Amino acid sequence: MNSNAKEYYNSHVEAEWLRLTNPKCAQEFASTLFLIDRYFPKSGKIIDIGCGPGRYSIELSRRGYVLTLVEPAENELAFARNQFQKEGLQAEAFINADARELGMFKDGTFNAALFLGSQYHLIDKVERIKALKELKRILATNGVVIIAYLNPWGLIRTGVTDFPHRFRDPTFLKSMLGELSFPEMSGFTTCHWSTPTAANQELTSAGFQIISYTSTEGFAAGMQPLIEKFTVTDEVAYQSFLNFAAETCELPQFRDMAVHLHYVVSK
Repeated sequence: MNSNAKEYYNSHVEAEWLRLTNPKCAQEFASTLFLIDRYFPKSGKIIDIGCGPGRYSIELSRRGYVLTLVEPAENELAFARNQFQKEGLQAEAFINADARELGMFKDGTFNAALFLGSQYHLIDKVERIKALKELKRILATNGVVIIAYLNPWGLIRTGVTDFPHRFRDPTFLKSMLGELSFPEMSGFTTCHWSTPTAANQELTSAGFQIISYTSTEGFAAGMQPLIEKFTVTDEVAYQSFLNFAAETCELPQFRDMAVHLHYVVSK
């Protein structure tokens, strides 16, 4: 993680904690938990690399897994540790490091992993492959990982509300059909965008077997303003909508237009 991204996360800790439960991002949370329940082993040691404030790690700990949390932003890691204490939960370790700094772990240590941010905050492809190979090294045989990418094909749709001024430039829009590193995105930080084609190639070149990939937003990608209204008008229908979005997140007719591509891969 570069210094810009680290500074961003250190200064947005509370927002990151709340992000996955607000109407704009709740589908991402629901779909990722759906993938965890479907593909992770029923027990074992899990490493959450880029754990942020610990939202997913807490859910995994509640399910009985043994957690190790790794996070480069010190404030995020401290918040995660505090949340574990508030919940009365235990973790094996809280480690201040990034995805390229996993030398403290022995080969084959973990049964599964979350890797939900590292690949879109490492701009250089060589560094992304290095991080993936380190991740593969510390996984046990047949270990499963959920890996996140930001997909420019989906971001074109959300850009109508997130960065409408960019539509004045046809060259920029066309550039989003391929890979792109972007220094600043609608109040976000430095990040790298990968199409499904590019993400597939990157993961296979690092030696992973792709089990599935998904749109964490499901059919709802690009519909966030409408969804926010939905939460106010009909709570029962909204909960049904969340469940349906999660259950259909792997359908090919939705996944290539994801904003957040989540790949399920194995060693």
